[in-house]
Amino acid sequence: MDSYLQRFKEHISVERNLSPRTVDAYMRDLSQFYDFLLETGNFKGQGDWLRNVDLLLLRQYLAKLHKSCRRTSIARKISAIRMFFRFLVREGIIETSPVDGLSTPRQEQYLPKVLGAEQIGTLLDQPVAGQKILVLRDLALFELVYSCGLRVGEVTRLNIGSIDPDGQQVRVVGKGDKERIIPIGRQASIALSHYLAERGETTTDDPLFLNHRGGRLTARSVQRNLKTRLVRLNLPTDVTPHALRHSFATHLLDAGADLRFIQELLGHASLSTTQRYTKVSFSHLTETYDQCHPRSRKK
Repeated sequence: MDSYLQRFKEHISVERNLSPRTVDAYMRDLSQFYDFLLETGNFKGQGDWLRNVDLLLLRQYLAKLHKSCRRTSIARKISAIRMFFRFLVREGIIETSPVDGLSTPRQEQYLPKVLGAEQIGTLLDQPVAGQKILVLRDLALFELVYSCGLRVGEVTRLNIGSIDPDGQQVRVVGKGDKERIIPIGRQASIALSHYLAERGETTTDDPLFLNHRGGRLTARSVQRNLKTRLVRLNLPTDVTPHALRHSFATHLLDAGADLRFIQELLGHASLSTTQRYTKVSFSHLTETYDQCHPRSRKK
């Protein structure tokens, strides 16, 4: 199976131009599926599994996934398997794909976690103790994520040259290596200037955000640093860096921003992905109604 997997990996990396994270996730999913096939005891040779995988076996695997995985994870795993078998059909290795008859489970609808404007103010305006350069770095990073709606992977990949301080904008490389230019808010610009002044001399190719050892800051470190800040400021500790991105979109929508404008800023390929924020906004709207209207639904 290794040769087929390697050819498929090259296909989705080069021809399909999927992001490295997506490629890694798909390859893990396929490896997990192959382990399941080995557990059945019927797949011993390189080509055996290709001829013997059928719809019944796929449904058995789907039932196993339902015991331990959320629907979003199951949908991605099935998508990886479906793409793999279609690739094999295209290459002439098999005639038909057994996955085409398998239905993907309906995904659960999750409302994104958001912080209120007052909570965002507490997070970004209240001082916290710590080493000056690290405190300035974290404030600049969180200000930038909230100001521009960045993914945590996008912000950690930024270099010094990604920032245009004069034009107050940032050049971001998102999913599928798609580039977008986003304006930076005034407070984020100020926070960045203070942090970079403390950093001292830099070059355009240097990482924008460094860890305490001088290397590029990782997404896991960003999550850990955010949680530390939330604890110190007595804010909800289940908030992730992605919640700042959700809050950015929701607050823009609440203020009347056009949905397609928000889609462009977030880098969503599909408007339907952005539309879930309308549910968050409406949820906030109904909550405010219930609290304020004298004849609301709740007493």
